Amino acid sequence: MHKDGNDGVPPAHKEDVASAAGPTAGPEGSDAPAGTADHTADHAGGSAPAAGRLKGFKARGTAVRGTVAGLTWAVVIVAAAGSLVAAASMGPQSSGSRTLEAPLAAVPAGSNVGICPGPARLLEGTPVGTDPQFSPESATAKTLVNGAVLSTNAGVLPGSRLAELNGNPLAEIAKDPGSPTAATAPPALLAGVVSERSVDSVSVLSADAAGNQQATAGGVMSYTATDGDLQGLAAAGCQAPSNDLWLVGANTSLGRTAVLNLSNASSTPATVSLDLYGAEGRIQAPGSRGLLVAPGTTRSIVLAGLAPGQPKLSIHARSAGGPVAAVIQQSVLRGLTPGGVDFIVPGAAPATRQVMSGLDIQDPASTKALIAKQGFVDAAAALQIAVPGPADAVVEIKLYSRDGQKALPGGGVVTAKGGSVTEVSLAGVPAGQYTVAASSDVSFAAAARVTRGLKSDGATDFAWSPSSARLGSQHVVAVPRGGERYLVFGAPEGRAKITYTPITADGKVRTAAAADIAGGTTAVIKVPAEVADSAVLGYVVSASGDAAYGTVLLEQDGRADIGAVAVAPGAAGQEQVAVKLGY
Repeated sequence: MHKDGNDGVPPAHKEDVASAAGPTAGPEGSDAPAGTADHTADHAGGSAPAAGRLKGFKARGTAVRGTVAGLTWAVVIVAAAGSLVAAASMGPQSSGSRTLEAPLAAVPAGSNVGICPGPARLLEGTPVGTDPQFSPESATAKTLVNGAVLSTNAGVLPGSRLAELNGNPLAEIAKDPGSPTAATAPPALLAGVVSERSVDSVSVLSADAAGNQQATAGGVMSYTATDGDLQGLAAAGCQAPSNDLWLVGANTSLGRTAVLNLSNASSTPATVSLDLYGAEGRIQAPGSRGLLVAPGTTRSIVLAGLAPGQPKLSIHARSAGGPVAAVIQQSVLRGLTPGGVDFIVPGAAPATRQVMSGLDIQDPASTKALIAKQGFVDAAAALQIAVPGPADAVVEIKLYSRDGQKALPGGGVVTAKGGSVTEVSLAGVPAGQYTVAASSDVSFAAAARVTRGLKSDGATDFAWSPSSARLGSQHVVAVPRGGERYLVFGAPEGRAKITYTPITADGKVRTAAAADIAGGTTAVIKVPAEVADSAVLGYVVSASGDAAYGTVLLEQDGRADIGAVAVAPGAAGQEQVAVKLGY
């Protein structure tokens, strides 16, 4: 078994963490079991034996305590329902008996868990038939996590923390407040924050439920490098684990490297199966089924080992057992010239309508000249559409700028072949910031690529904006510090009102601002470096009116760097399940 960037993590050190009392002792990690496919590898954050790691999970139980409690109550409710049915079937039935629909049963809220990707790593020495090996990405690379947790309606910060995937603590955001007490007056909204925390591996931002409501929290990981093959900017939100994930935008053709990282923060093993879709249809790949991801570990899969030479590749990852987070580290090298790096994250599940915001398109004439050069065909903005079903999808694509809808070259209607991935070029669109909406009568998944840099002899960069969910109320949108940062909101149809309230590094939630967005337009709001002499590290975003969508757009002044982070769905609150009586 090799040793890579997830092994040998240096001891955690104290950082600028508001509302924190310092890290507590955490469990030791363990090496993951050997992979089952010859092009995969497991990565764990330590070297203790498995028994020590499982013991560590008990000490780390705060990250999953609420979820386990919710599942336990669900089992009790269903068992009670079964007992009622059995008792009713054994007793005499009157002629006037009737079936009663059981009401919804509340399930205790679980913890809010977000898995943040680790640093980009340079893949090396990986011929087919060996495990992936990674080397340091560059001398200037920095990987930082920013995050925030909001207080409850009673003004209490829920217990929250940032830890390594194996449970070793990195920073305590807020201690467990104990039993909540009733407030005499509406308290001011507060935030516990973790600011600019340097990380060297996958990390987990978790917040406990409080008052039987899921905590409202959010985080973002940002990677920057100004030298090396992986120079550029890449960012990804801290992702809620799931058992069903769709990722669009991978590329395994010459000079392109795609590594799928599957992370399991739960205490239950996950068995992941991958469905792969390319430009020519479904790809049957030996070794894409039954991939075991042990608790507290990350498993890396070199996608070229499953689907080599694929310029358009989409992944459907399904996990049996524990939920996982999935992210594809995608990088480009054109000869000796770096072509950028990005983290491709899951987007919305296949549906008949997909919306992506935060597209910053460059000058079309200069872009046309660039992509005409050999090796630069993917250096322009584009939309990729993955149709999982057998039926073709006739997709209508619309672009919305600050001043309304813009025509798409070619008419905006394309036919995407069933069971494959179709790319639609956006190279002829006028320069500016956009929201793109695509609709069809057949379900599909989608993501949009944006690029930066117009010189063939210089470094370029790219980013993928995944399709996202409609904005609701009280999203915590963390933003990296430094560089040019923008909130991009799109309202494809109908008017929407967006309120955005800054969260600063001192843990204060500042005065809210609002944007009234006309239907069929995109609004772009520049994020200031500071508010009231404190650095801005996030926003509380809420939307009302018609459907609106949001993305954080990241750039670096004077450099060809770009990143995009879609606004994640808000906290679920208290969940309910329907209990049906029957047999």
